[in-house]
Amino acid sequence: MHDDLFLSPPAAAAVSFTDPVAAVAHLEKLYAQATQFLGKAFAAAVAQGKPTARLRAYYPEIRLTVVSHDKIDSRLSFGHVAHPGTYATTVTRPDLFRNYLIQQLTLLMDNHAVHVQIGLSDTPIPLHFAVAGNPDLSVPHQGELDFTLRDVFDVPDLSTTNDDIVNGQRSHNADGSQPLAPFTAQRVDYSLSRLSHYTATDPIHFQNYVLFTNYQFYVDEFEFMARAALSNPSLGYTAFVAGGNATITTGDGVLTPSAKTPQMPTYHLKRADGNGITLVNIGVGPSNAKTATDFFI
Repeated sequence: MHDDLFLSPPAAAAVSFTDPVAAVAHLEKLYAQATQFLGKAFAAAVAQGKPTARLRAYYPEIRLTVVSHDKIDSRLSFGHVAHPGTYATTVTRPDLFRNYLIQQLTLLMDNHAVHVQIGLSDTPIPLHFAVAGNPDLSVPHQGELDFTLRDVFDVPDLSTTNDDIVNGQRSHNADGSQPLAPFTAQRVDYSLSRLSHYTATDPIHFQNYVLFTNYQFYVDEFEFMARAALSNPSLGYTAFVAGGNATITTGDGVLTPSAKTPQMPTYHLKRADGNGITLVNIGVGPSNAKTATDFFI
């Protein structure tokens, strides 16, 4: 149940789906409505001063109920649940994870012969994550506004952004349902934010095949190979992205150097289906490698 003390987008009842593509499209719609509401409210607050009421929008969620021990295809380690019960998870950036979500929901529906409910959760979206994908909006540092941000908007809370589910320390959600995913939406948002910060490229550019290196020579060779691949359209590569999201689509394109060198410079040789290659220069030391793998996972 949502708090009446906050101004929020109009409440939407959960909708039942048997088509995974339609279900994910509805997730995208709910997420876009929530983040656009927060983005517009924040832009107005920056321009006009502190709002007269607190503002809040919620992550969408996926929910399903399995009533029996179904005979499933257990050759895969995903796409099914182990026991009867109600399962739920919050979702962020459904546009970014569209293919993954469609695959997962297709398997869940086929294995358990169930429909899924798509609606709004009770988990607020922190403002910083809501505007992260908007190049026209950025959250100022504390003290730059004439009001305290957390008095008006939800902000990231590391005390609730944790790995309790995947670590086996949390078996049920607050409403009694069981987790449908190993990470909550705000935990995923935190990783997406850190990836962008450490690599100076947007998460949308990351490809399915990721290589780590700590040799600049390999980076130079990767760019050389990428330019050669872009010069041969039959190979199926569409773009090469470097720091600061500098992008070329032809082998002779000019890359504008990033103004600042990030902690882990990253480069993406992209394909339309996402099956391109991402190269991360982790530099020297195991701490960078651990940080990178934590957030990639």
